[in-house]
Amino acid sequence: ILQRIRENMEQAIIGKPDTVDLVLTALVCRGHVLIEDVHGVGKTTLVASLARSLDCSFKRIQFTPDVLPSDVTGYNQYDLQTGPPRFVPGAVMSQIILADEINRCSPKTQSALLEVMAESQVTVDGVTYPLPQPFMVLATQNPVEFVGTFPLPEAQVDRFLLRISMGYPSHEDGVKILQKHLTGSQPVAALEPVASATDVTDLQKAADAITCAKPVMEYVTRIVEATRTHDDIVLGVSPRGAISLTRAAQGWALLRGAGFVTPDDVQKMAVPALAHRIVLRPQAAVSRDSAADLVTRIVRQIPVPAFA
Repeated sequence: ILQRIRENMEQAIIGKPDTVDLVLTALVCRGHVLIEDVHGVGKTTLVASLARSLDCSFKRIQFTPDVLPSDVTGYNQYDLQTGPPRFVPGAVMSQIILADEINRCSPKTQSALLEVMAESQVTVDGVTYPLPQPFMVLATQNPVEFVGTFPLPEAQVDRFLLRISMGYPSHEDGVKILQKHLTGSQPVAALEPVASATDVTDLQKAADAITCAKPVMEYVTRIVEATRTHDDIVLGVSPRGAISLTRAAQGWALLRGAGFVTPDDVQKMAVPALAHRIVLRPQAAVSRDSAADLVTRIVRQIPVPAFA
């Protein structure tokens, strides 16, 4: 199933196998993804290719400052002639959600996504409505645009299992992209579903069954604890971050066909699962150390557990 989805997505996403695999890792872990990169590198295409590959409902929310929380979660419509209020579902009532340019909506609207992403449900006027399963939010934002944007608060960013970036294509991949797009065809539009919602649910159950030995859990804990005592980090990784790293490692193990988590899986997932959860001190910015650099350095310093 995973190979079918991967091959289908790669018909539209050229030269980014690791990025595709990270998205699939979040999918099997019931996680959400923040795609942070400059415009025009294929963020929206990545999400659309995933949605096209799955026989699941899909909605795109184009965030702007005038988008209201009720546009996202839904609202009760009152009609004095018909009697009781009627719930009008919001855009989030779908299985795959593209939150495009999420940092362009107001903090109030951003906060409306907190319950949605954490609990897979929305509450309107005291009534809770479950979201369809499987449910996944893939949000995009441009890290270099600041005019008309509202930076995501730490509590919101912490709800994302992984933060990934696309990056520019290589020379060869750039040529392939031109060849695909200059013939008048739309690679994403040509994709057909290759997996059902039931297939995704089965994959998620398979990820749950991946074994994580106690030495690996201790390894994850030591990495997380090191972020809390590092001189260049003012806010380290929370227990939720440790859980996210372990879950992501389970998902990566599933993608490589293993039945258990290894330290290599933890190392592979450390940066996308942890870098967006730490807050740097000002001196780190002066030395031009990024959060990803610090996480990478910490992982290299933590002894890898040995297995008999």
